Amino acid sequence: MVKECYNPIMVKQRWIEDKIKTSLATRRVTVLVGARQCGKTTLAFELAKPNDFEYVTLDDEEDVANSDPNGFIKHNKQTMIIDEIQRVPKLITAIKKAVDSDTRYGQYIITGSADIQSLPSVKESLAGRAKKIRLRPFTYGEFLDLQPKFFNRLMNKKFINNNGYDKRKIIEIAFKGGFPEPLLHQDEINVKDWYEDYTDLILDHDLKYIANIKRQTKLRMLFNIINAYSSKFITKSDLSRELAISRPTLDEYLSLLEKVYLIDSVPAWFSRDYETANDRDKYFMCDTGLMCSILNWNEKEVYKDSDKSGKLTETFVYNQLIPQVELERNVVLSHYRDSRKREIDFIIETDNAIYGIEVKSGTDIKLDSFKHLEWFRDNMAKDKPFTGIVIYTGERTMHWKNGMYTVPINNLWE
Repeated sequence: MVKECYNPIMVKQRWIEDKIKTSLATRRVTVLVGARQCGKTTLAFELAKPNDFEYVTLDDEEDVANSDPNGFIKHNKQTMIIDEIQRVPKLITAIKKAVDSDTRYGQYIITGSADIQSLPSVKESLAGRAKKIRLRPFTYGEFLDLQPKFFNRLMNKKFINNNGYDKRKIIEIAFKGGFPEPLLHQDEINVKDWYEDYTDLILDHDLKYIANIKRQTKLRMLFNIINAYSSKFITKSDLSRELAISRPTLDEYLSLLEKVYLIDSVPAWFSRDYETANDRDKYFMCDTGLMCSILNWNEKEVYKDSDKSGKLTETFVYNQLIPQVELERNVVLSHYRDSRKREIDFIIETDNAIYGIEVKSGTDIKLDSFKHLEWFRDNMAKDKPFTGIVIYTGERTMHWKNGMYTVPINNLWE
C-alpha cells in the first residue's frame, strides 16, 4: 500500500512546518486539511520522510477501507499517512480506537480536502488526541523562500519601503495565485484548463462525500458570484432571490464551499455597546489565481478597472495575511462595517493591541484614507492601543499623525 507519489520538484518550505512538527511530537494524530492540490500530501511526505512511515491514499483504496476500517489503519511504522480521509469517515472511529489503546505520539497524519469534523457521518471528534492544521496555497513569501515577518513588523512598527512591487506587478503576481501545480509549472500546462478541471473535480465529484447536492447548477452559479464579490459585502436576501433558492439553501451552499476550502468567511468585529455595527461575514476566495481564472479576467483589463483591481488586491492581501495570522497564538482576524458605511477591511486583534488595515490598490494615499481608522480608534478601540495602517502599492512607508501608517504591500512578505 506504500506509494511514493509526490513530486520533489514541487517541494518548498511551508510556513506551517513547525506547527506540524510540534503536533507530531505532542499529539497522537495530526489532521492536515486544506483545498485540494494545495500541497498537503507533498508536505506530509517531507515531514514524515526522516522517519519510518507508511502512506495510503483513499483515492485508490476507498473500497478496501470501507470494508475493513480497523484493519486498514493498522501499521507497524512510526507514522501512517492517510490521504483524503473524508472519503471514508468511518476511519476516524477506527483511528480513535487505535490511539486510545496505544497513546504514542505521531502515529497518524490524516489529510482531508474537506472539513472532516463537520461531516455528518463523523461521530468522533478525536478531541485531546488530534491537532487540526490548515494548509493553504502558497503565499508569495513561501514562493520566494522567505520567512513570515509581517507580524514582527506590525508589532514593532518597523516597515520597509517598496522597490518594484507597483500595482501592475501585484496584479501579475495575483493572477498566478498560489496553487503549486499552476504556479510552479506555468510554462508546461494550460493554466486556465487546470483551474477549470480543478473546479469541476471539486463541485461535481468531491462534494458528494459531504452533501447531497440537489441543485448543482445553482451551486455553480453561487460559486461564480462569490468569485466576483470576493472581499465585497453580499446581501444574502438579494442573492437568494437572484439564484431563486431559499435562504437556508443559500446558507447551506455557502457552508459547503467553505467546508471544501474554496472560500473563506471573515467574521465582523463586534462590540456590544455599539448597536449600529454590522454582524455580516465577508467572503474571500481561497486563491487569486483561481478567482481570475473563474472570472475569465485578463491583467490589462483589471489594471484599468478600479473595482476589479480593488477586489483582486484585497483578496490577494487576505491570501498573504491569513496564513500569518494562523501562525500566531490568540490572534483574531475580522473586518468592520456599520450602518453608516464606515468600513475597515481587516481588524487584527491580539491580547494587547488592535490593528486596523485598509487596502488600496493604487500608489497614492490621501489624508481621508485614514478617516475610518481614526474613527474606530477614537470610538471602538478604547481599551487597547490601536494602530491604523493603509497597505498600498506605493513606494514609501510613512508615519502619519496619531499612530497611522502607510505601508507598502511588500511588507507582507519581504
